[in-house]
Amino acid sequence: MVKGFATGILSERSSMKAALIDRYGGNEVVEVRDVPQPQPGPDDVLIRVYAAAINPLDWKIRNGMVKIFTGHTFPKILGSECAGEVVATGSSVQGFAQGDRVIGFPGIKRLAAFAEYVCAPERTTFPKPVNVTFAQAATIPIAGITALQALRDRGRLAAGQHVLINGASGGVGTFAVQIAKVFAAKVTAVCSGANSELVKGLGADRVIDHTREEFTKGSERYDLIFDAVAKASFAACKRVLAPKGIYVTTLPTFAVLLNRYLTGYLTSQKARIVMDRPNARDMEWMKGRIEAGRIRIVIDREYPLEQIREALAYSEAGKAKGKVVVRIF
Repeated sequence: MVKGFATGILSERSSMKAALIDRYGGNEVVEVRDVPQPQPGPDDVLIRVYAAAINPLDWKIRNGMVKIFTGHTFPKILGSECAGEVVATGSSVQGFAQGDRVIGFPGIKRLAAFAEYVCAPERTTFPKPVNVTFAQAATIPIAGITALQALRDRGRLAAGQHVLINGASGGVGTFAVQIAKVFAAKVTAVCSGANSELVKGLGADRVIDHTREEFTKGSERYDLIFDAVAKASFAACKRVLAPKGIYVTTLPTFAVLLNRYLTGYLTSQKARIVMDRPNARDMEWMKGRIEAGRIRIVIDREYPLEQIREALAYSEAGKAKGKVVVRIF
């Protein structure tokens, strides 16, 4: 037993493999090497990582696009969400014990999920759904919760409303299509024609092939437009929003911020930003629907940790159907 731990034993190895950067830049700055294993603080859960999901946040951190939040301290281990098994817990942790199968969200300041071991706060560590793999479970905190909070909280989606999801075949989009159907909404999905059968299988009522048709120039009006890939501007979407419709995006553009804090008081059409905030209530909601078979998790490709550069490049290209995951153990 390690002093200061409530339960659990650290690995006999003092080092672990991790994917990290020593400076900001392109994929060439990412390397896998041995680093010291982390030790949990009083409120931390130490997780042996079996799988970690890749998100746009990962290459934005690598590029230095969010260095105002991540700072200039190196090396930085990348990776923001994972799934695995509890190895040890801090002295104040009450909700988890050694051997528990969990999902971990270390947070943007900690990161470090692309590693054999990671510490996550107890408050952002969650039980894994029993009917999915570790690879599937690792995708829930960011993609799954972003979709849920975008539709339910920011978009105020209600039964019978018509929602358009732009980027419906991507990581967030595949969750969003299914969550919208859980809320009994009518779903129009925008993706490439090659992915139309995928999103239809997830429950989409109609599919628009963005390579053949521009949805912002159509005649349909939508109660909610969720731009899951941040590629359709609020200005372009306004003409196909219902008079009291809501536009939700993952990117805080000037136009959206202007509507949110100034012009939104003068117009019935609203623009909102969704910023992923994993929490126990929403993770439990997702867990329940996943275990009930109402939401399935779509994974396009899995890569070993040693191929982290290839995994990041494939995800960054924007062609993935569902999620891209890195296998650790």
